[in-house]
Parts: sequence; C-alpha cells; structure tokens
Amino acid sequence: MPDQTTTSSQDRIPDRVYEATAALLILSGLLHLVVFAVDGGPWDGPVSWRKPVTFGLSFGVTLLAVVRVTSCLRLDARLRTLLLGVFAADCVVEVGGITLQAWRRVPSHLDMETPFNTAVSMTLAVGGGVLVVLLTVFAVVSFRHPPTGPAGMALAVRSGFAVLLVALASGTAMIARGVVLTRTGHQEAAYRSTAPLKPLHGVSLHAVLVLPALAWLLSRTPWSAPVRRRIVVAAVGCYWAAVAAAGVWAVLTY
Repeated sequence: MPDQTTTSSQDRIPDRVYEATAALLILSGLLHLVVFAVDGGPWDGPVSWRKPVTFGLSFGVTLLAVVRVTSCLRLDARLRTLLLGVFAADCVVEVGGITLQAWRRVPSHLDMETPFNTAVSMTLAVGGGVLVVLLTVFAVVSFRHPPTGPAGMALAVRSGFAVLLVALASGTAMIARGVVLTRTGHQEAAYRSTAPLKPLHGVSLHAVLVLPALAWLLSRTPWSAPVRRRIVVAAVGCYWAAVAAAGVWAVLTY
C-alpha cells in the first residue's frame, strides 16, 4: 500500500491510531471465530456468530485500506485526519453494536422487537449513513484530482472507490428494503430480503484494498511502468466483471 514518505512522524500519529483501531477490529473478528468454534450454533441467519466475525474482519480491513489509500488523495491533511477519525469511530460503533447483539442472542439489524433493540438497529442504520457520506467524499476527491503514487495507483484508487460505491448502494438497498418490510409487519421476510444482495455487497466492498495493494506490490517489481499499468487495467477489468456477475445474480434472485 502507499507510503506517506513526505509526511512528518508527528502527522503520522493519527494514522497509527486508526491503523491500531483497524487491527483491534480484525482481532475481534478472529476472536469471535474462536467463539463460534467453541460455542457452535448456526453460521447463517440473523442470530449467529458469523456477524461479529465477518463485520469485525470487514470493517477492520476496510478501515486499514481507507487509511492507507487516502494518503494518495490530494486532500488537506487536517481535514483528512478529521474525516478518518469520524470514519474510525463509526466503524467501532458498527462492530460494537453488532457484537453486543450477537452476545445477547438477538438480531443486530432490522430488529424492532424492543425499545433497546430498536435503538441499536437505528444506531447501526444511522452509522451506515455516515459511512456512505464519508466514503463518497473520499471517492469524489479521488476523481477531482488524480491520486499520487506509482504507476497504476491512480487508476487503482479511483476504481477501488468506484466499486466501493456499489457496495454502499447495495448495503443501503438491503437496509432500506428490510426496514420497509419490518415496519409493515414482515419481520422474517425482512431478514431473508438481504440474501440476494450480500454477494454483490461483499465482492464490491474490498476493491479499495485489493486494487491499490496490487499497484503497490507491482511497484516493488522490476517491470516497467507501462507493463504495471496494463496489469492494473486488466485487474480492474476482472474486478468489474466479478461485480457485474454478482449484480446479475442479485437481479435474478431478488
């Protein structure tokens, strides 16, 4: 991933805090994988250890990727630090709420059965909205000004954020449809309604990590810049093909 070689060590302190936060979220996901192995129970469904595992890992990896990738953006340093701080805090709230409900053995999303569960579900929904806004801001910045970095990095970062917007849109659609079904008294249907969009959401969520990481790894090879750019272009095409396939599957099964 990109290095912040021009940034002072003092300015790097917030990034280290955010990266440590990401590591803790990843550790939480791994620890709950151990809990699942010991406690057992279903892997699928609205109440399972799968949720703290997958959300801990996904939010941790995404936070780490966004911290690294935004170092390539032409963005005021203090504004970037502020936006990343809000993003990191929101990631902690999301994973914390999901983990809390897993230990309480109740659904974390779309659960309006009690005032407390409703408060948790609405907090997670609002937190999701904050994530959408912040990541959209980063995406817009990446397209307004070419990201810095080695050959292919600008394309990788822009494509990563573009694909990430697909993940945000599919996630918003899942929550919106689920809330409508819940409000109209179709609780079980609300839980099932998210299944068709989950592959699309999962595939598109991590492009912002995979594509810039590939560009960074290629910069460590002896290959020429044009060769590295062509490899990144091919990888971007393959990733969009995977997103399109998941999108077709979502349409056919929705």
